[in-house]
Amino acid sequence: MIIAIDHGNYAVKLSDGDSFVSGLSEHSVQPPLATDTIEWGGKYWTLTENRIPFMRDKTKDDRFFILSLFAIARKLSEQGSPPYETDIDLAVGLPPEHFSLLKEKFMNYFKREDVNFKYNGAPVRMNIVRVFVYPQAYAAIIPRSRSLLTTPRLFVIDIGGFTTDVLMLRNGKPDLQICRSLEMGVITMNNDIIGKVSALHDIRIEDDHITSVIQGQETILPESVIQTVWDATKRHADTILNKLRELQVDLRSTPAIFIGGGAIQFKKYIEGSPMVVKADFVNDTKANAIGYMMLASAQLQSHS
Repeated sequence: MIIAIDHGNYAVKLSDGDSFVSGLSEHSVQPPLATDTIEWGGKYWTLTENRIPFMRDKTKDDRFFILSLFAIARKLSEQGSPPYETDIDLAVGLPPEHFSLLKEKFMNYFKREDVNFKYNGAPVRMNIVRVFVYPQAYAAIIPRSRSLLTTPRLFVIDIGGFTTDVLMLRNGKPDLQICRSLEMGVITMNNDIIGKVSALHDIRIEDDHITSVIQGQETILPESVIQTVWDATKRHADTILNKLRELQVDLRSTPAIFIGGGAIQFKKYIEGSPMVVKADFVNDTKANAIGYMMLASAQLQSHS
């Protein structure tokens, strides 16, 4: 059984569309009102909207492993009734710039035998047999990789929760010598907007308020607050594009594919920017997880 997970700083995403905020709450006793609970290692864990602080190396503690247990348990519960006992192959990814350095560490972090825990009281016993690790951004464009084989140069730009990852493709193949990971994602922007709105308007807003404004959803926020959000979003998009230009990522001479939740939010600004001549967008926020699944399936098939 292959399960593909994109461990984003903002959200954990599975290839089949399930996702949840990358936030955990630890409890010494079973929380009475929680709807999703994992019991593991003598503690209880629940999901929360409060994100884990940015971690460049997600293997430093068990929190991203526990988030993975939630993802796996949800998948198992969709496919049958407890108790659950199975072998798992896991497909995951890392930012291109950190891929070579952290690949083995990430693989060993997840590869574990005889993992026992309880999900909402139901026992789960599993072995994580194989772990496949792939570069983010590249994985997201796998569904269209065949059409990119004749493109001499292309930038893939993944604007995620905390980072903006940039990867060069040459005739559809990744050039890991030309890749960067910038700490300039949506979380950085949201923190800036929340501070500005509090200082200028004395109103406390959160991430979902900002998302609602950017996506044009109905909101009760005053027009002045909405304008502040719009202005700050445009500034952040411009800052990313200017930083890319400083790094010789010239989007006036080389086409780009933008992916990730941040790219979707910034789409209107990117399309209207004179610094970007030709941009395509992957509008599915689970695109990396889908790519991990496709790559792992192909790798297993080639070895069978």
